[in-house]
Amino acid sequence: QVQLVESGGGLVQAGGSLRLSCAASGFIFGHNAMKWVRQAPGKDVEFVSYINSRGNSISYSDSVKGRFTISRDDPKNMLYLQMNNLKPEDTAVYYCVLVHGNIRGQGTQVTVSS
Repeated sequence: QVQLVESGGGLVQAGGSLRLSCAASGFIFGHNAMKWVRQAPGKDVEFVSYINSRGNSISYSDSVKGRFTISRDDPKNMLYLQMNNLKPEDTAVYYCVLVHGNIRGQGTQVTVSS
């Protein structure tokens, strides 16, 4: 079955960086679009970034554009999110999502202190 396992979250000061990883299995990773979403306490799930199966169509939410970079390594079945210049408002649980079927992993906590 589809399995998505996020890692790389943690506590970082404002202005710092983190790199999130998502290990995918149970489906043909290279044939599928993926995205990252996040959910802060008491708030709705928010779109962060999208990458298509070929990696040549990428989008970001306005709130992270210019600071976050999504990438994928198809031979390794891995999805990444490089997050730079982190802000306290980036604090949330981040989820890796298989777009087809909207299946997501268990999430990884990112906390940015001011």
